[in-house]
Amino acid sequence: MDLSGAWDGSAPATDYSNNDAELLKRAWRTEKAAPEILQFEARLVQRSREQIQLVEGILEDLLESGSDPLIVSLNQIDMDRTLYLLRSYLRTRLQKIEKYMFHIHKNTELWNRLSEQEQKFAQRCIEDLEDHFDKSVLSKLPDRYKSSVKQSVISEEDDMVPEPQLDTYVICRTKTSLGTLQLDNRQSIIFFGGVEDPVDLDPGDLYAVCYKSIKPLVHSGRIELV
Repeated sequence: MDLSGAWDGSAPATDYSNNDAELLKRAWRTEKAAPEILQFEARLVQRSREQIQLVEGILEDLLESGSDPLIVSLNQIDMDRTLYLLRSYLRTRLQKIEKYMFHIHKNTELWNRLSEQEQKFAQRCIEDLEDHFDKSVLSKLPDRYKSSVKQSVISEEDDMVPEPQLDTYVICRTKTSLGTLQLDNRQSIIFFGGVEDPVDLDPGDLYAVCYKSIKPLVHSGRIELV
């Protein structure tokens, strides 16, 4: 088994160092640490769901065959762990969608990062919130203040739409050398042992750095957040 490590006692359990369980953990951890919504990991989520269903069937067979309770328990723990990671990953994304729904909806790049189900969820949230605002507050205000995204009609931007703070500092590391990262004058990168700018990003070292500076590296998977 790739994800769950389900086994029947006849062979060692799967090594988790480079399987879907570890990939799912990394995706959840990165999503949780990143201030913005990231690309939905569609294939990984689909594989995880399929593996969970498969292990559920294996557990039923083990129970019916009277297998060693320890083997059943180990498989159950593996499945529960994967289920927890999957739920946490999806829940983290839904929380971001709820918080930044208007910002995500108006930005094509961000909107395309959502799954089809997440897009439907976001659209429904926007419609419900706008309906609630209109009935409870906006319908009672003068026409110039009836927008749910602008303070008034003279506002040039959607100044009532919360946006993720991309200048937030995050903790990151890389598994391969990425060379030198040069920041602008307003930022610094903190290596755990001192402050450096520019800095060579060496594998295995932890850095505290402005998310905006490493955003492309996070998107490409070359840097992971912790």
